[in-house]
Amino acid sequence: MTRDISQPVLSPCIGICQLGDDGLCIGCFRTASEIGAWLSMGSHDRARLMDEVLPLREASHQ
Repeated sequence: MTRDISQPVLSPCIGICQLGDDGLCIGCFRTASEIGAWLSMGSHDRARLMDEVLPLREASHQ
């Protein structure tokens, strides 16, 4: 699925903000650096994280 990046890419945060032993947030599967950089990321980087990176991380934790 191709994301329409003309619209803002909303944060994947679900309000469960705690880093696990693997360094990933247990709520959204982002690293601390990805969380910190979110506001300065461009739409393409945000979309890639949301559409490619985070789904793979989530699948590997199930």
